[in-house]
Amino acid sequence: ELSSQKKFDEIKKANQAAAKKLVEDQFSSSSEEDDEDAEVKQGKILDKTFTIYTSQTDGDASELERTRQYMNEAFQSGAMTCLICIASVKRNQAVWSCCGCFCIFHLVCIQKWAKDSLFLVSSPLTDDDFGKKDYPWPCPKCRFEYKRSETPSRYYCYCGKVENPTLDPWLVPHSCGQICEREFKPSCGHKCLLLCHPGPCPPCPKMVTITCHCKKAKPVPRRCSAKEWSCRLPCGRTLLCGQHTCENSCHPGDCQPCPRVSKQWCICGRQTAERQCASPQWQCDQMCGKPLPCGNHTCEQICHAGPCGDCPRSGKRSCPCEKSKFTLPCTEDVPTCGDSCDKVLECGIHKCSQRCHRGPCEICRQEVEKQCRCGKHTKRMPCHKPYLCETKCTKIRDCQKHQCKRKCCSGNCPPCDQICGRTLGCRNHKCPSGCHRGSCNPCPETVDVKCNCGKTVIKVPCGRERTIKPPKCKQLCSKPPTCHHSTREKHYCHFGRCPPCRQSCQKALTCGHLCPVSCHDEALVKQTGSHQSAGPWEQPSEPVFIQTALPCPPCVVPVPVECLGQHEISPLPCHSANPYSCKRLCGRLLDCQNHTCMKECHHVTKLNSNADGKKVGPECSQCEEECTKSRPSGCPHRCVLPCHPGDCPSCLQMLKIKCHCKLSMLYIECLKLTRADLKEKELLISCKNQCPKELPCGHRCKEICHSGSCPLNCSQKVKLRCLCKRLKKEIQCSKIQEGQVSLECDELCKEIKRKASEIKEAEAKAAIEEEKRRQQAELEAFENRLKGRRKNKRRKDEVEIEQSSWQKYKNLIMLPMFGVAVVMVAW
Repeated sequence: ELSSQKKFDEIKKANQAAAKKLVEDQFSSSSEEDDEDAEVKQGKILDKTFTIYTSQTDGDASELERTRQYMNEAFQSGAMTCLICIASVKRNQAVWSCCGCFCIFHLVCIQKWAKDSLFLVSSPLTDDDFGKKDYPWPCPKCRFEYKRSETPSRYYCYCGKVENPTLDPWLVPHSCGQICEREFKPSCGHKCLLLCHPGPCPPCPKMVTITCHCKKAKPVPRRCSAKEWSCRLPCGRTLLCGQHTCENSCHPGDCQPCPRVSKQWCICGRQTAERQCASPQWQCDQMCGKPLPCGNHTCEQICHAGPCGDCPRSGKRSCPCEKSKFTLPCTEDVPTCGDSCDKVLECGIHKCSQRCHRGPCEICRQEVEKQCRCGKHTKRMPCHKPYLCETKCTKIRDCQKHQCKRKCCSGNCPPCDQICGRTLGCRNHKCPSGCHRGSCNPCPETVDVKCNCGKTVIKVPCGRERTIKPPKCKQLCSKPPTCHHSTREKHYCHFGRCPPCRQSCQKALTCGHLCPVSCHDEALVKQTGSHQSAGPWEQPSEPVFIQTALPCPPCVVPVPVECLGQHEISPLPCHSANPYSCKRLCGRLLDCQNHTCMKECHHVTKLNSNADGKKVGPECSQCEEECTKSRPSGCPHRCVLPCHPGDCPSCLQMLKIKCHCKLSMLYIECLKLTRADLKEKELLISCKNQCPKELPCGHRCKEICHSGSCPLNCSQKVKLRCLCKRLKKEIQCSKIQEGQVSLECDELCKEIKRKASEIKEAEAKAAIEEEKRRQQAELEAFENRLKGRRKNKRRKDEVEIEQSSWQKYKNLIMLPMFGVAVVMVAW
């Protein structure tokens, strides 16, 4: 049960957190702070990418707008879309970029596209032709053609230096972060200075020294991308006409044709006309008409230059069938030879059976057995007529969907002429191409995705408008306020409801203050209904939030209020600004003038309006304690009166106190003792007997009972001895303590000390020799045990004589006695 309850509580908390997050996401304003952070980060990355380029152009970034647009699309979520699969291109996906339109595709999508394109192109080919020609495949967007060998197989960065570039949040997506170094287009010998970037490289920013188009002006330094310049002076070069010079201003390339007009003769020289100087040669529409060398005919060519040539009817000429040749004057026509024509007719099989004749041959009228084009039927019919049967072809065309259905088809069926009509990936349009195999081309249309106000627009591929987020608009929202305020807080354009008004309410409260809290005209309140579940199977419904106006909260403006006991003034909220108890003690001085009121802070009635505000009142407590005033020094008795104002009366009791030496008990009046000075107190407390204390020297103090420490000058006689205790003398004790007198040893004392030291040395030597003998005996005994002789062979009759006690201990007894005797003699 506990584990089930715990799980239920965890799920409940998770659901509540999810509901709260949903409400915040739905009704809160757009995350402007996150957008600002992302924009700042994006700006830093763009500045870092353009740093080297702008340093070359002194900060001029006007030529980078096209490249900046591609990079902004790379950062904007959903703006960079693969046209093949109509899906967003993410930062961690392998991509490929077209070198013609710089459009970005998924690497897998472009590989499949290239493979399908090559298959569709090569599928109609026969086995003999397959593989002999390297058919290209096109870019899905710009149709830029790539060779089969250029099909991408690996994922590279934009500049192509790094394979599989790592994902770095501080770089442009799919970039390696290195300098691009791609050659500019058109090629100028320099390389791109930007960091690895999408889109086209900007114009070359390098400075070169170059002259104008006409080579007249002096060389000047210019940007390499705009190195071609004009000095605006007349060109002056000789035109193709050879008569005039170019009057245009300095320009690139060849000069334009001469614009002047002049009279020009035609080629044959018969006519003149005003024509442009750039095209002096022209033909008129008259025949030449010059007599030919034969003298019988004239030239029939249109206006021409040079000689007219020989007469075309002169020399050997052939009959119409070209079997016989005749040499005749140019004035006579060539006759027919009378032989059969034998020219191959239009059918390409039979020959003309007529005699040699002028003009075209007749159509072939021979009957032959002809086979239809599909080869299924035969029929006898004139050779010039084609034979087509009514059988329809049942083969599937190259689209692999429709039958040919052409009458009498030869087997080489034409491409399918129907429209594909399949719905494209955008789900909005149908494929307009002819019926084909494989997947359809991406939809070429683009759709505008607008913000709520319609001022910010981005173009996305058709079909992405349903999944892409609307663009972030920097225009301010223009919706009118729905609360009591006249204007809304400034916020950006958005979809859905406006964020809740965060301005202060500022409505006038009953107390006169203005409501300081945030606007609450459109507060979200959780609806608490009395819905009862039908049973345990019914799922609990999500909480419903209602937008309603809440009343203004109580006024919380701080108002200074004094406590009941007038101890402090504290700021209290306006709605609860009433006199209060500060919980301190009252502290007012009672009538006894010694104690204060111990009640908690309370109201005090003023008996006299002119009296001090801190005076005690009838609500204060009454003093019921004894007198606690301090007594004179040395008086241990209390005041016999209750707590009272003024001084206490004099004490008349007797004190029982010990004397200075603590041996006698004295009875003294308290009043005398407290009023006496130091000398009088010394006499009153003394018992008049001898002091029983011992001095440091050990003798008794000779003074009468007194206070403090005893005097150190002891006058008693003591005996003083020398160091060896032989000499003695009586001297006063205080002099010995002070070290004024000392008794030195004489010569006899020194002699006695010398003899005593000699005795000690003799005793020490004797002890050492005794120790050596004992050790020698032990050594001999040990050596005897090590020899290992047999007891029965080396046994000797040895008689061990036991020593008496006197012999054992005589040295230990006699030596101390001898030393004592010497000391006594010396004494």
